[in-house]
Amino acid sequence: MKAGIFGFFVLVLAFLIFSGEHPDPAKYFLIGLLIFLTAVAQLWINFPDTFQRNSRVGLVFGVMLFHLCVAKIVMVLSTQSQGGLPKEFGVLLIPFALAPLILSVLLGKNLALYGAVFVSLWSSILFRGLDAFLLVMSLISGFIAVFVTIQVRRRSRLLRAGVYVGLATWILAVSFGIISIPWLQLNDMDLSMFMKQSAAAILVGVITAMVVSGALPMLEAAFQITTDMSWLEIADRNHPLLLRLSLEAPGTWHHSDVVADLAEAAATKIGANGTMCRACAYFHDIGKLVKPNYFSENIVGDENPHDDLTPTMSALIIISHVKEGVDLALKYGLNQRIIDVILQHHGTSLVAYFYKRAIQQQQDAREGGKIMNIREEDIPEVRQESFRYSGPKPQFKESGIISLADAVESASRSLEKPTPQNIEQLVTEIISKRIAEGQLDECDLTLREIKTISETFRFTLQNMLHTRIRYPKDVERAEQEGRRLRNLPPASAA
Repeated sequence: MKAGIFGFFVLVLAFLIFSGEHPDPAKYFLIGLLIFLTAVAQLWINFPDTFQRNSRVGLVFGVMLFHLCVAKIVMVLSTQSQGGLPKEFGVLLIPFALAPLILSVLLGKNLALYGAVFVSLWSSILFRGLDAFLLVMSLISGFIAVFVTIQVRRRSRLLRAGVYVGLATWILAVSFGIISIPWLQLNDMDLSMFMKQSAAAILVGVITAMVVSGALPMLEAAFQITTDMSWLEIADRNHPLLLRLSLEAPGTWHHSDVVADLAEAAATKIGANGTMCRACAYFHDIGKLVKPNYFSENIVGDENPHDDLTPTMSALIIISHVKEGVDLALKYGLNQRIIDVILQHHGTSLVAYFYKRAIQQQQDAREGGKIMNIREEDIPEVRQESFRYSGPKPQFKESGIISLADAVESASRSLEKPTPQNIEQLVTEIISKRIAEGQLDECDLTLREIKTISETFRFTLQNMLHTRIRYPKDVERAEQEGRRLRNLPPASAA
């Protein structure tokens, strides 16, 4: 597959060079081939994860090749148009930011800078007599496009990048003398040409950004990539499922909102995708919409529906919210990453509260059975597998972060005194337990990153749960709520 991608790239590059005006195209093709081999080696050495995925290699080299083809077509059309424009004017019409913008938004700044460097090198050998200007113009425009769109979350930022690129192109064109400013002996012809050249330089940058913005949804779908802009759109609180969650399961919605805050903050700290964490956290518990009143955060009053159920049945209802969440996600066409998080956020953990309750009931039955002469084999066996989530464990960093945030937020609701010391102890215990159980073994989180996540959770929770002066009515309400919660299963059981 890679051989086909590379072979096609070399063939098209050869066509672009041999169809030019170079007196010795073979020489320039050899230079282009050496640049190509360097590009492949750099991708293999510096971006091994990308190099191993044929679709990513195809995207990177396809975007760069498209950039070069557009540049060639623009130059040919501009110089062969009616009246024939000067070659220098045609250069101003080249969309220098095309490949860097696409790669920056889809694959991040490092691959975008990689693309900017190599399309600039190839561009410099395509057109005779413009080598230095094209190289400098393309490099600077590409770098500006990349740095303006680092972690871009709004489509308006793309347009802003286009404006900056256009202004940079204009300044460079003036510096290189491509655009002459008619300071002296001003006449209508000079002023008209100056205005046309200036408009071309700036508008091409803006138009490039608009085209990229329009093409992104198709590229995302084709290469199964979700940009931060799309994640923000997915996380719209007016999404039908989120509206249902806020109305039918307000406790779960509040829980998901806090998990999103925790996960986004932690992900941003370790360099993971915070925007994706927020979107996935909003939807991770949508399965609770099926039976919202069976989850502690939604139980109001003293009536607990689990009092009328066996521990096994209670655990089955709790565990089933994962499968039901996946069903809802598929029904509403949610992103695959969200489905992955729904499946993975509990890993293979144990619904400990109901498991312990089942063990206690079994022990009580055995003791009572001795009195009533009930045989041991007639007492139902408690199988731990019936009280475990089926997994899989978190498979990527963002999923692992959400899993930890979910457990920490659930447990934090049982804190009667959310002092910094108690919060630190709680967070440390929860994360240490997850590590000991091996729940984070498959998501590539390092110990250093887990430490940073723990510190971020503590800081965020302290800000959320900071104490205030408690007046008599507050104390009375707190005592009533404490009595009610002591009769419910802990939130971590859900």
